[in-house]
Amino acid sequence: MSIEALVKSHKQFKEEYGKKYSSLFQKLVEEGQSPKTLFIACSDSRVVPNLITYTKPGDLFIARNIGNFVPPFCPDSEASSTPAVIEYALSVLNVDNIILCGHTECGACKSLHQEIPEDDIEMTNIRKWLKFGNSAKEQAVALVGTQDKKRLYSATEKFNVIEQLKNLLTYPAVKRKVAEGEIFVQGWYYHLDSGEVEYFDPVEHQFLPIETVLEKANKG
Repeated sequence: MSIEALVKSHKQFKEEYGKKYSSLFQKLVEEGQSPKTLFIACSDSRVVPNLITYTKPGDLFIARNIGNFVPPFCPDSEASSTPAVIEYALSVLNVDNIILCGHTECGACKSLHQEIPEDDIEMTNIRKWLKFGNSAKEQAVALVGTQDKKRLYSATEKFNVIEQLKNLLTYPAVKRKVAEGEIFVQGWYYHLDSGEVEYFDPVEHQFLPIETVLEKANKG
C-alpha cells in the first residue's frame, strides 16, 4: 500500500470509524486507558489482534514482535520493548489476562530452520532475536524430524507458543499474580487461512479449539 493510499485510508477512517467511535475516543482521552488484556502477537501483517478478538479501541494492550517471542526475564539485560510492555501491563495497567498468540505460516519459525550468515550485517538484529525461538526449533526437530517441512514448521509454531508461555512466567509480576490467582495466562494458535483459534491446554498438554474454553466453563 502506497503512502497516498494510506492517507486516503486515514481520511476514510475519520469519516467512518471516527464518527462511530467518537464518544469512545473522547472517553479514552478523558479517563485514560484501562485494558483488561495484554495481547502478545507476531508482527506479521496478517495477524490483527483487534480483528481476531473482535474488540474495540481501548480493550487490548498489545505487544507485537517478530515471532511473538518473550525474552526471559533478565534484570541485567539492555532495555527491550517486549519486557517493558509486560511490566507496564501488569504493574501499571493491572491487566487481568495475558494472551500469547502464535500463528500458522510464521516466517520467524521458518527462519529458525535456516542459517543466517554471521557476516550479513543487514540481518544482525534478526539473527540475535531468533535465539529466543531455539528451544521450540529443537523440540520440533526431535518430534517430527526435518523431512516434512509442513509438519516441522507447524510443530515449531506450536512449541514456540508453549516456550514463550514458560518465558512469561519468569517475570516476577507474572509469576506472583498467577500464583495468587490475580491473572489468567493462555497461549493461542491462530490459523491464517480459516480464522480459527486453538489454545494450549496445560492439563491435557495439547492444543484444543478455543470454543472448548466456553464448553468447560459451562460444565463447571
